[in-house]
Amino acid sequence: MRIIDSHVHIVSAIAGTGEEGELRAVGDGSGRARYATGSVIQLIPECIGADRVTAEDLIGEMDRNGVERAVLLQGNYYGFQNLATWDAMQQYPDRLTGAAMYDPYAAGMKRVRAHLFEDLGFRAVKFELSIGSGLTGLHPALRLEDEVMREAVDYAAGHGQVIILDIGKFGSPSWQVEAARNLAVSHPETRFVFCHLLAPNGKAEDEGQWLWAMERLALPNVWMDISSLTHNIRPDPEPYRKTATYLEKSAGILGASRLLFGTDYPSVLKEYRYEECVNMVMNAAFTEQEKEGILYGNARNLFFGGQ
Repeated sequence: MRIIDSHVHIVSAIAGTGEEGELRAVGDGSGRARYATGSVIQLIPECIGADRVTAEDLIGEMDRNGVERAVLLQGNYYGFQNLATWDAMQQYPDRLTGAAMYDPYAAGMKRVRAHLFEDLGFRAVKFELSIGSGLTGLHPALRLEDEVMREAVDYAAGHGQVIILDIGKFGSPSWQVEAARNLAVSHPETRFVFCHLLAPNGKAEDEGQWLWAMERLALPNVWMDISSLTHNIRPDPEPYRKTATYLEKSAGILGASRLLFGTDYPSVLKEYRYEECVNMVMNAAFTEQEKEGILYGNARNLFFGGQ
């Protein structure tokens, strides 16, 4: 079955920033990184064996798993990677597209934005809002409907961009579902993608709120990628029945045509083989046509103009 991965990352250098300050490589080529608080995490999977992830690393993984194309996203976890993303898109124009990322609260953001979208011509924008490694971690008072964020969304809408939002995890200050809905409703011609299927945590006591959020965002201009789903609801051993249940419920609310396959490469390789991510979709109770749409067709239409 043909595959497009709608949520991948490359890392020219570990340059993350979040609620624990800057995140930088330990420096021994292990893929481990240290926050300013002193805490150390395994950021890049050991199987890659480096402190960076190149476009060639990504293309190699795609080739090994029969993935035709991918969408390069960014997040403060790795740090801004706009130029690396653009270079990769130019090097592999038939395989890769991507979204730019900027901080709408930065003093010089208009010059940054003009270069990214008017000079370079990025056609999608990603706003990472999560507390741990996103804009709300840097700007705790951020509200999706404040003047700054609304202007950023207005700009993106006016330039025909796909707007990709990661609103973080349930219960965190960045999980602003109603504000996100209002932005989508007020920009009906703009395509919105929400990452990680709104990051359900797998807890029975929280499932009602997740279902409510899904229903609020079940709009004709909204898609959701399913990256890191099994990680967020773990434990869920093979054959991933818990993951399948969330996928099936999502399709029941949004429609299978609004779901986008994504892995969150490279971090997913710390826990799963790439083919396991594909199997998580294949094991769910979808028709062959729905599986084809989730794994390939929906993203082709959204990000690649149906080509």
